[in-house]
Amino acid sequence: MLHQRIVAYLFLAIQSYVTPRGLGEAHFAGVRVRIREETYREPDIVFMATEHAGRIGDQFWEGADLVMEVVSRDHPERDLVLKSEEYAQAGIPEYWIVDPRLGLVTVLSLEGSNYAVHGKFALGQSATSRLLAGFEVEGAKVFAPTGM
Repeated sequence: MLHQRIVAYLFLAIQSYVTPRGLGEAHFAGVRVRIREETYREPDIVFMATEHAGRIGDQFWEGADLVMEVVSRDHPERDLVLKSEEYAQAGIPEYWIVDPRLGLVTVLSLEGSNYAVHGKFALGQSATSRLLAGFEVEGAKVFAPTGM
């Protein structure tokens, strides 16, 4: 249940930031993102900038501009290692790894063909985006049991 609360909080936060500013489109899990030929992921949160709206299809999105994943308890290495590699290879500019086990949000920014750490943000800090200037979320609210 914590996983879903975190996803809901992050989705509402990014949607309330990008929509009124006309920056693009954000969605939560269920949107298929093609990361390479015949390979798709369904990130917990996905964002596509307005200038890339042509990459949004009915069946799937061709990549994304920002993805967020909440680390799963059963396979943390999938979110921490595998998806990081796949999203970098797909050229997704920003990847947020939200780890409830550690109370940590790691924001990765694509530099060349690999991710570099933009920041690691703990409970008492606000996680910031490099891609979306001014967008931030408070760590304490991300990991709050109620998501509020």
